[in-house]
Amino acid sequence: MKALIFGANGQDGFYLSELLALQKIQVMGISRSGNFLHTDIADPTAINELIKINKPEFIFHLAANSTTRHDALFENHQTISTGTLNILEAVKNFSPDTKVFISGSALQFKNIGKPINETTAFEANDAYSVSRIHSVYAARYYRSIGIKTYVGYFFNHDSPLRTERHISQKIVAALKRISKGSEEKIILGDVKAGKEWGFAGDITKAVWALVNQDQIFEAVIGTGKAYTIEYWLKICFESKGLNWQDYFVQDKSYQSPYQVLVSDPSLMMSLGWAPDVSIEQLAQMMINQ
Repeated sequence: MKALIFGANGQDGFYLSELLALQKIQVMGISRSGNFLHTDIADPTAINELIKINKPEFIFHLAANSTTRHDALFENHQTISTGTLNILEAVKNFSPDTKVFISGSALQFKNIGKPINETTAFEANDAYSVSRIHSVYAARYYRSIGIKTYVGYFFNHDSPLRTERHISQKIVAALKRISKGSEEKIILGDVKAGKEWGFAGDITKAVWALVNQDQIFEAVIGTGKAYTIEYWLKICFESKGLNWQDYFVQDKSYQSPYQVLVSDPSLMMSLGWAPDVSIEQLAQMMINQ
C-alpha cells in the first residue's frame, strides 16, 4: 500500500509518516522544504502526474502556512484551496479509489466560547479561514460525486517539532535559555486566553482512525480540554523550580481574538479514538527534547 503526504515536513507529517510506516505503508512525502519530493501543489499538471503514476491508497493534504496574516492570503489560497482542488480532480480522473484526507482548522468556525463540533457554523474571520472553508466545500462536492474525501478539523496541538513561531515552543525555548542563566523576559499578550494543548502524535492517530472507516467523513479532532497560556507557563517553569511571573512581561497592545477555543470531539471519540498525552506530559516532552 502507498500513501502520499503533502506537507510532510511539518509536525503532523512527521508523526503520520511514523504511524504509516508501522502499518507497512509506503510513504511518499511531498514538501516545499526538507528532504522530500519538491512538487508544487498548486500546479495541476504536476499533481496529475504524481497521482496518475502512483495511484496511492491514501492521500493526506496537510500543507499550509499556518498563519492568519492577511499577507499570506494568496499563498494559503494556492496551497490549501487550489491544492485541494488539484488533488481531488486528479484522484477523480486517475485514482478514484484513493481515500483523501483534507486538514481543516478550529479557526474556520464561529467561536462563541462554547465547545465546537461538526455542526458549528463556519465563519471567515481571517484570510486563513477563507481558504480552509473553501477546501471543505470542495471536499463535500467531490464526495457527492463518489470520491472518499475526509476532513479533520484540527484544534491546537504541539510537539517537540514546533518552531518558536508557536507560543508553546516560544515559552519552552525561552525557559531552556533562562534555566542556563539567561536574564531575558518572555513578552506575551493575554495569557488568560484558553486553548487546547494536544500532542501531534495523538492527533495523527485520529486522522488514521478517521480514514479507516466509511461512515463519518468530517470530524472535529481535539482533546476537548482547554488550558490558559498562563497554565502552560506555570507547569513549564515549575518543572525547573522557577516562578514564571519573574520572567514575564505583558504586551498590553495585543489582545487575543478569543477567550477560549475548545473542541467537542465526541464524534471522533465514537470511533474509538482518545488522546493519550496530557498537557503536563506534553510540556515535559518538549522541555526534555
